[in-house]
Amino acid sequence: MNLKAKVYVENQKKRVLEALNARLARLKEKGLKENIVQKDATVRKLKAQLRKADHRLASIAAQEKLNQERVQAKLDRQGAEKAAKEAPRPEAEKGEPEKKEKKAKKEKQEKPAKPEGKVEGKKEKKEKQEKPKKARDKEEEQSEGSP
Repeated sequence: MNLKAKVYVENQKKRVLEALNARLARLKEKGLKENIVQKDATVRKLKAQLRKADHRLASIAAQEKLNQERVQAKLDRQGAEKAAKEAPRPEAEKGEPEKKEKKAKKEKQEKPAKPEGKVEGKKEKKEKQEKPKKARDKEEEQSEGSP
């Protein structure tokens, strides 16, 4: 919603409220009951216009609040930057910066050599693989059960 339209929406709301009050007074003078007054088309139309104006004013208020928060955040950010610039830097006071030592490269670990002449077959590979957890648990129970 346009923030500059706030004045116009407020004026519109005042005019509609005055028209609604005048219409309600006129209908009560005629002696109509409350439920018939609420069903009157003009009264319903004026109430709808009031709701629209209230909604627009709420939208404008929310936008103003958001803008205010943005301005405050910007001021805080600028204040922090200014404080950071004014604070003396400890590196400048020391003079020459200290040189950092380079890390030594890690030596590559060599893989253990395979015995020559022996080629692992499928059966040997399966035996070397670790057994699943369930199978290990069963074996442990069986070995504990029979001493």
